[in-house]
Amino acid sequence: MAEPIRVLFVCGRNRRRSPTAELIFRSDPRISVRSAGTSESSKRRLTKKDLVWADLVLVMERKYAARIRAMVPGESLPPIKSLDIPDEHEFMAPDLINLLTTAVEHELNADG
Repeated sequence: MAEPIRVLFVCGRNRRRSPTAELIFRSDPRISVRSAGTSESSKRRLTKKDLVWADLVLVMERKYAARIRAMVPGESLPPIKSLDIPDEHEFMAPDLINLLTTAVEHELNADG
């Protein structure tokens, strides 16, 4: 079996969307996962170390990709793709799990 792809999930405050993604994909043998937020008030704030670790960064909204690029200007970054999931869901809500599962599977199949 191939090495798992290291996937970093990013949202604003790392309180609902990205931690839900990390939790639901934690046991998927295809990927190794982490989550972080771009805001100073994040539960777990995104670091340059996270970006070096990642093979793929999946942001919940396009604006987070821009924030990541601004955080490390001129640095080589892994691919960053937006899942286009708005901040209107609670942590581990069934609708959020459904959206994440569909969007992440699409990205994993697009790369594989």
